[in-house]
Amino acid sequence: MTTPDHSREQPGARAPRTGPAAAVKSFSIAELAAELGLTLRAIRFYEAKGLIAPRRVGLWRHYSLRDRARLILIQRGKRMGFSLRDIREFLDLYEADPTQVAQMRNLLGKTRERIARLEAQLQDVQTSLAELRAVERATRDMLGANGAKVS
Repeated sequence: MTTPDHSREQPGARAPRTGPAAAVKSFSIAELAAELGLTLRAIRFYEAKGLIAPRRVGLWRHYSLRDRARLILIQRGKRMGFSLRDIREFLDLYEADPTQVAQMRNLLGKTRERIARLEAQLQDVQTSLAELRAVERATRDMLGANGAKVS
């Protein structure tokens, strides 16, 4: 599969809307990038990974409300520390299960795993901070005992 050349794609430019698709809200890549704080490259990356699938008209990409929602979920998942693989699973389950039970179970399991990892990391950070503060105190005390100015 080849990737089309999008070097002629102008930020904010849009192909004219015609036919039944004209009534469907769509966004240009530049509009989504500006609204969501993403780069054009990041949006194209998510497309290349199959996480979004804009409609193409000639050289133009038309991103739907679905694509926009998926990008928001991708950003949220990344902020929470989920991998793209986890995010893909979550998005795929949403499409496969109209009741969303499987999606919610998957999300619950992944969320619990992430919370456990973050709590372990937090404990490690707290332990490191306590050790560093003890070293700082001891060093300041030794400097003070030797008459050195401590700032």
